[in-house]
Amino acid sequence: MPSKPLRLFVGSLRFRLTLWNTATLLVVAVISLLVLREAVRLTLWREADAQLLEDANEIEQAIEAYYPDLDEIHRELNRKASTHTHRGLFVRIYDENLNSKWASINLPTVLYPVELLKSGRKPVSAGQHRMVHFELHRPGVPRWSVRVGTSFEPLDAYVAQLTRLMATVGVLVMVVAPIGGYWLAGRVTSPLKEIINTTEHLRPGKLEQRLTIRGTHDELDRLSATINGFLDRIAAYIRQNREFTANAAHELRSPLTAIQSSLEVALTSDRSTAEYQELLAEVLDECENLRVLVNHLLLLAESDAGRLKIDKKLIKLDQVVRQACDMFQAVAETADVSLRIIRLDPAECGGHAGSLRQVINNVIDNAIKFTPAGGNVRVSVISLPDEIELRVEDSGIGIPAADLPFILQRFYRGDKGRERVHRGSGLGLSISDSIIASHNGRIRIESPPGGGTTVTVNLPKRPEGDEANRSE
Repeated sequence: MPSKPLRLFVGSLRFRLTLWNTATLLVVAVISLLVLREAVRLTLWREADAQLLEDANEIEQAIEAYYPDLDEIHRELNRKASTHTHRGLFVRIYDENLNSKWASINLPTVLYPVELLKSGRKPVSAGQHRMVHFELHRPGVPRWSVRVGTSFEPLDAYVAQLTRLMATVGVLVMVVAPIGGYWLAGRVTSPLKEIINTTEHLRPGKLEQRLTIRGTHDELDRLSATINGFLDRIAAYIRQNREFTANAAHELRSPLTAIQSSLEVALTSDRSTAEYQELLAEVLDECENLRVLVNHLLLLAESDAGRLKIDKKLIKLDQVVRQACDMFQAVAETADVSLRIIRLDPAECGGHAGSLRQVINNVIDNAIKFTPAGGNVRVSVISLPDEIELRVEDSGIGIPAADLPFILQRFYRGDKGRERVHRGSGLGLSISDSIIASHNGRIRIESPPGGGTTVTVNLPKRPEGDEANRSE
């Protein structure tokens, strides 16, 4: 049974890439070499046939030119045969009855059948030779048959030499391909090893390490960039959770400390019924603040865990906004702030009426809270082609530009000058953002220099054919 290191090596991506690369290269190399060998062999055969036909034409012309001087014909044919011994060229002449009349030097010892003379002027193979046959047709010359042939051996020797050379190349490919493939696979998988090493050393308390971007813009570079982005989001999420936990503990400590202090004071000495009632009222007030804070924290925790359930129904957002404005009218009058609706288009959307009412109440309450006496708050509901836009504008003290990017963060409080006596927990806008996101909408806050803040909420309209139940 193979050892664990061997199993890991065989199962590694580098080994498999090497194996695939080697197998592919060997198959391509073998096919290419075989095709090349066959192409060379066929080319040599065609050239040999062309040379053989050319020899046959020259011999025919020599016979016709020197006839009837047979001695001169024999000398000329022997001369030609002797000058082509490397090809094994031979010539044989037959009379009209196909009886052998004369043969050149280099005639093979093998006697080929006379019937081959009927093959015509077309190269044919017989044994180890290639031959051409033709008849003399010139007037005044006997109708002799002539056989011109050459040996296969030079071609076979050349093809065999080429085969040995290709076999050597094939062996070299078999040796070099795995080595080169292993090296190339190492180059390819080295970024993956870096990714593995980096991710192995990541810890919740140490998330600043990132993968190197080589600048090649290939798939591995894109993978590294994607993982870096993922690590950035994880780091931001962990940092946000740490801040959330610390801020939540801080916010919870204040009412608990107040309750504990009040009870400790009450236990130090006897008090009248009125004093005990006043003390219990303070404790009850702190408990209420504590309950609200805990509910907010639970809502945000459910949102982070993806368990924030929104039972969406068809609601008339314009009516919800009107009801919220009516409810805050008394608060605005007490603060000497003008609250009015400047545009209220009929608008229907799918959502949870209670959650959206909480968002609208929070936005209007903030606008009134941070608007000085004599200021005004304007509310608009605008029906756009694909969405509904809720806009709340105030003429208050505004938000510093440095605070705007963080205004939706949990427990964030900006300029101390914006804080009132009834200071909030810093969770209202974060909760509103979570609710709007669960409705596939978005919230945007703008505060130009010089004061005033505009909160814009965009919600998708009810899709066509939506059969959601109506919720007034």
